Amino acid sequence: MVKIAAVQQSPVTHDLAATLAKGAQIIETASKAGADLVAFPEAWFSGYPDFAWDLTPGRDDDLLSAAYARYSESAVDLSSKALAPIQQVAADTGTVVVAGITELGTGQASGTLFNAAVIVDADGGIAHVHRKTMPTMAERMVWGFGDASTIKVVETAVGRIGVLLCWECYMPLARAALWAQSPEIFVAPTADPSDAWIATMQHCGKEGGVWVVGIDTPMKSSDYPDDLPARDRIAAADGEWRRPGSAVICDPFGGIAAGPMRHELGLLMTDADLSAIAQARRFFDCTGHYARPDLFTLTVDTSKKRSVNFSNGG
Repeated sequence: MVKIAAVQQSPVTHDLAATLAKGAQIIETASKAGADLVAFPEAWFSGYPDFAWDLTPGRDDDLLSAAYARYSESAVDLSSKALAPIQQVAADTGTVVVAGITELGTGQASGTLFNAAVIVDADGGIAHVHRKTMPTMAERMVWGFGDASTIKVVETAVGRIGVLLCWECYMPLARAALWAQSPEIFVAPTADPSDAWIATMQHCGKEGGVWVVGIDTPMKSSDYPDDLPARDRIAAADGEWRRPGSAVICDPFGGIAAGPMRHELGLLMTDADLSAIAQARRFFDCTGHYARPDLFTLTVDTSKKRSVNFSNGG
């Protein structure tokens, strides 16, 4: 049995040090409540680039440049042990953490940011980093492209974990590449609070025969700093939600085990019985007995063609 905690809290927007401190405290709180796995939303460290959707290239280039520069300052440099506070609390509490970050590229990619998810194992080591292969629409003004070398399931203290970011979950071939590696827990950090997203999480649970953790960052007007470029166009109206959050945990049969959680802050928690995976796959195993490999094949190019190697960072 694995106790899962999906984090529905806002970061300290564009302030990496403060967000790291807040994240570490959340992990400690979740651990005291019995959590074995703590999952954070997309780009939670330290904030989603809302400006990409609200500012227009050409008309708002000066504001876009200022917003991007401010955003870059809070990106995570994995080569410099930037996640050390999270790694330390993971080790201290024996907790596995999945953290959505904006990663600062290094080396050949030093001018590029990436939307990434980091899996920190219970010993504090970085087990894996996945970079989003296809940033969604306006996100392409902010984040570079990942590659299939990071579509990978890894062994952790709580079981086999795979991650796709946001609308990668709508890409059937990306999902198939993960399902073929037999994950037990599928973590899907997102910025999508829609009902369609919740249905997708249920579909992923049924299709992959996995436990699914979907997490979106809730944001209110007060979560945006006063000195944010173009804040008046990015933040919600005073006291209102820009995003309500949509934390949900689904079981391997496609049912909702917890959530969806909206318009509130906290931790969404449930006990995940991993033995239910074998029960679900007895009926439907999409890359096993149900796969028909005589009819269908999938080739995945795992060479590093777009993104570059990262350092473990500790």
